[in-house]
Amino acid sequence: MCWRKFGLMLVTLFMLAMTVAGSAAQDEGVTFYSTQFNTVEEGEKFRELLDEYGGILFIGQDEATVLDLVRAEAEMGNGTVDIVGALHGSFPTLARVDALMNLTDVLEDIEDQRDIADAFVELGRLGTDDYQYYIPWMQATYIMAANVQALDYLPEGADVNALTWEQFAQWCENIVTETGEPRCGLPIAGLFHRLLQGYVYPSFTGGMVTHFDSDEAASMFEFLRDDLWPYIHPDSLGYEFMQEPLLAGEVWVAFDHTARLSEAFNQQPENFVAFPAPAGPAGRGFMPVIAGLAIPKSSPDPEAAMDVIDYLTMPEVQEQILSRLAFFPVVSDVDTSNLPAGIALEAAAVEAQANAVDALPALLPVGLGERGGEINEIYRSAFMRTVIEGEDISMVLGHEATRLQQLLNETGAACWPPDEPSEGVCQVG
Repeated sequence: MCWRKFGLMLVTLFMLAMTVAGSAAQDEGVTFYSTQFNTVEEGEKFRELLDEYGGILFIGQDEATVLDLVRAEAEMGNGTVDIVGALHGSFPTLARVDALMNLTDVLEDIEDQRDIADAFVELGRLGTDDYQYYIPWMQATYIMAANVQALDYLPEGADVNALTWEQFAQWCENIVTETGEPRCGLPIAGLFHRLLQGYVYPSFTGGMVTHFDSDEAASMFEFLRDDLWPYIHPDSLGYEFMQEPLLAGEVWVAFDHTARLSEAFNQQPENFVAFPAPAGPAGRGFMPVIAGLAIPKSSPDPEAAMDVIDYLTMPEVQEQILSRLAFFPVVSDVDTSNLPAGIALEAAAVEAQANAVDALPALLPVGLGERGGEINEIYRSAFMRTVIEGEDISMVLGHEATRLQQLLNETGAACWPPDEPSEGVCQVG
């Protein structure tokens, strides 16, 4: 074990010990580490839901910490973590070191009681035929939101539920022309890299990695620089959650994660509309975010962990996760009749986006493990250098493509959708 990982493991175990020591009567139970709901507000909401089950110590942490801890405990042969909650792209790293139990039997027991979407179950097998590395837990995505005032400035003939990127840019320009102020906003200080990876790149190039340094990508950055950015609110460079500027009236049209738009829709459902992301020449790129639940082989109480997974996939609990945290169900028969009005608006947009005739799903980066943040930085750097700083697009894409290929080579990551599957390391194009 390298010293960095050993040191991180000690720090994490110390943190766990302090958490348990400060938790009244938490003498026994299930320890649940998750890369999701790791912000203070989201963590509190999720803990309230878990309290209804009882006996669960929930710890939200960043991906690198969770992966390092589970791998270190797998090497030692015993552990403290009973359940791991993470996004799809995190699990191949743990699968490569044989750290996760086969949950095929657990899945069969759950599916005797409820239906989980087949596509999500297949993702949980990580390309195998008979090894269920994780049970699908919940899904989310990123959509568009607009103040109803903005609808008056849509380009002539444009359908807000079937926009193109060119129409979106024209919409933003119309708002500036008619009102004198830029009112389209982007979360550049937040999850903006997902817009680039899962929406803009696939829509314009048909891929995420294999077309990174293509002619289509160069044209895309020219569009962002010349046709869109001049009409984006300049404070976008500091926006992290778009619900805040939407509620403040600073921004009328925005893109963000469903969970980071939910407060706007919930507080003022009559003032906002939700709709799918725009389409480009290659399709309507969008990023379904799939989270799963796994049990480490080093889990001290796998039977109790299985019971918790069963609980979290019950339709009534899935409905509560949707209502409280704006993450969408992976099981059928979820009652949506009593959803908050804002969440219902989002649900309709999510469905429309996924079922669009030109839908082009793009998964979160897969197989990069704790280095997943590096690919985000590469895409963000390409945008900042070309669109904000005005550097030569071809030069920037060539430089960032070299960095991207090096990352893929060092992690051994194969291609993931929307790029075609690869034999071996994915090759940047």
